[in-house]
Amino acid sequence: MGRLDGKHALITGGSSGIGLETARQFLAEGATVAITGRSQEKLDEAARQLEGPLLPIVSDAGDVPGQVALAARLQAEWPKLDILMSNAADVTHLPIEKWTEEAFDGIVATNLKAPFFLIKSLLPLFSQQSSVILVGSVSAFVGHENATVYGAAKAGLLSYARGLTYELKDRGIRVNGLSPGPTLTDVFKPLGAEAQAAIYDDLRKVVPLHRIGTAIEVAKAAVYLASDESAYTVGTVLRVDGGIGELAY
Repeated sequence: MGRLDGKHALITGGSSGIGLETARQFLAEGATVAITGRSQEKLDEAARQLEGPLLPIVSDAGDVPGQVALAARLQAEWPKLDILMSNAADVTHLPIEKWTEEAFDGIVATNLKAPFFLIKSLLPLFSQQSSVILVGSVSAFVGHENATVYGAAKAGLLSYARGLTYELKDRGIRVNGLSPGPTLTDVFKPLGAEAQAAIYDDLRKVVPLHRIGTAIEVAKAAVYLASDESAYTVGTVLRVDGGIGELAY
């Protein structure tokens, strides 16, 4: 018997990295899973890697009307929603001199604004024992190079765990944050193999455990937050970051 048997789960940004691995773990635990992404090609590739009842949906996580449409699609397909993992993110990192208002608005739309309106749109579909998981970042807790706007947006997202918990507690909806630290994904792949390796080498030096986390380690934490095992865990942030958010480096 799986830990998520009979549950329906939506993972935004589920075509790669942490989202893809979480979809794999949710399916293995018995859930029916929907994943979103902007690229049909990447969603198709993700679907080839996953086994189980999967619904891939093309959706731009930064588009508020698109979140309303996504909720409507799920309402047409599913009887209920038990798990929402808001994982899609804009990871733009820039020095202050290079930020434009357009870029600022874009990162806030994807990382902070649209997730709020997605949750609002999904309210009629949430079950009475549902779990919302907001994927933040260690950048919400520590300052580092070029991450001022990204960290602020992620800090705002994680604060929803408290505010929405208070608002939604009588609806049976639990809201928690999940905050990864440096994690091995393909996020740096466009920079090339050499640059990617250099970035990970630098990160290993500052993580107290002296290694980079893996997507499966974050996904396993998401399974806990999604399952009934965490029924008394609410309004908090679970950090899976090798200690970098708590210990000086």
